[in-house]
Amino acid sequence: MTEYLLAGFSLALRPDNLFYCFIGCVWGTVVGMLPGLGPLAGLTLLLPLTFNLEPASAVIMLAGIFYGAMYGGSTTSILLRIPGEAASVITCIDGYEMARQGRAGPALVVAGVGSFIGGTFSVIGLMLFAPALAGVMLQVGPAAECVLMIFALLVMSLISSGPWLKTIAMILLGLLIGTMGLDPITAYPRFTFGQIELSDGINFISMALGLFGLSELLLNLENIADVKPISPTFRSLIPRWADIRAAAPAVGRGSIVGFLFGFVPGISHVISTFVSYALEKRISAHPEQFGKGAIAGVAGPETANNATTGSALIPLLVLGIPAIPATAILLSALMIHGVQPGPELISKNPEIFWGLIASMYIGNLVLLVLNIPMVGLFVNLLRTPYAYLAPSVMLICVIGVYSVGANSSEVLVMVVFGLIGYLLRKFRFDAAPLLLAVVLGDRMEVSFRRALIISDGDYWGLLRGGASKVFLIALAFLLALQGIAWMMGYRKRMADEAS
Repeated sequence: MTEYLLAGFSLALRPDNLFYCFIGCVWGTVVGMLPGLGPLAGLTLLLPLTFNLEPASAVIMLAGIFYGAMYGGSTTSILLRIPGEAASVITCIDGYEMARQGRAGPALVVAGVGSFIGGTFSVIGLMLFAPALAGVMLQVGPAAECVLMIFALLVMSLISSGPWLKTIAMILLGLLIGTMGLDPITAYPRFTFGQIELSDGINFISMALGLFGLSELLLNLENIADVKPISPTFRSLIPRWADIRAAAPAVGRGSIVGFLFGFVPGISHVISTFVSYALEKRISAHPEQFGKGAIAGVAGPETANNATTGSALIPLLVLGIPAIPATAILLSALMIHGVQPGPELISKNPEIFWGLIASMYIGNLVLLVLNIPMVGLFVNLLRTPYAYLAPSVMLICVIGVYSVGANSSEVLVMVVFGLIGYLLRKFRFDAAPLLLAVVLGDRMEVSFRRALIISDGDYWGLLRGGASKVFLIALAFLLALQGIAWMMGYRKRMADEAS
């Protein structure tokens, strides 16, 4: 392994491949920051430029875009409460609150360092465990996927900042919205109201920008006279010791959570950020601080987001299965260059596999060097008067949403969900469970129906199989942990009252 890794570094450190890695990282950061784009759009736009490159160079550049976009998505989430890409939705909650408190600098620094650690951890895992994990992934069938997604929704219902009944209502509404469009099994149109634009369902990016970005603009415009620009000082850009102490354990846990969720086929990297946030809030000594600027609520999800990048490549490289949509572009690039992903990739094309791993080590370091020095520049956006900032943000959102599919109806979807998000926030509903339910809805339905087909309509089939039992054990453990936490909190409250 050491010899192969050194050979991979000798390939990745060639001047031309260093240049392609740098271009991929920069472009990935840019598309991650721009609302509506993200890794999938960034990879699609530059894919034609790789046709005349060597296979290893092409994969190095495209992989740089992939994990670079994961880095960039946190910037606008923290500064403007606008998710640059889907996995950064959860970062909006505490990251933006930190920015409002004048702590945008520590939030961006912790997000950058956490992303570097999570990305590096996932590359080490990819290098060490890719062959072993391939066998585990083959055991994850439709029933196990369905149970896992129900588990994720239950986790969200337990950690949401709103009342439990409101959270359940948001989850059910998200599942209902997720059924819009063509039936995934029979292709029969559902809830499209005769509109051809709704045949593909509701675009997640348009919906997220509306619920988080546009609703925030509308709320601030109510009191625009009271919204003052933030003038951060140099000292406020540096994380305090208390920030580092609170963020360090979250970074470690986020690395593990992101890696574990990243390699399961069909499970989006979005889920790992929600689960990481849920975990941090559940085990925190001060869960009431989450939603109000808890730095662990930024460190954990951002680390988990980037920790999925390495493990998401495991099913692609070892089995030829793209785990998330962005890796499907990498699959296309490999096949265009005559490289067949699968169990024989490591033996037949070791230069591709080990060159990619070496370039990811280098790329994560490049992204850290690129992003941390620019924190001061990013934070200066907060000095802009809101009367000028709001129209600029709105214009960027419209351009980002329209550029994805050149479809003006997506702009209308963003506006509609912006108004819905405004009303939800007025009545103190949490929009995050709704978004997670939309992300999981169609996938959960497909897994559920496939499991029923396999079991000839036997609903107990969901509870059979080793993988499903593992997830059910995790669910029981979560409920037990919740009960213990409630009992300990209850006893602590009694002791405080007695004293």
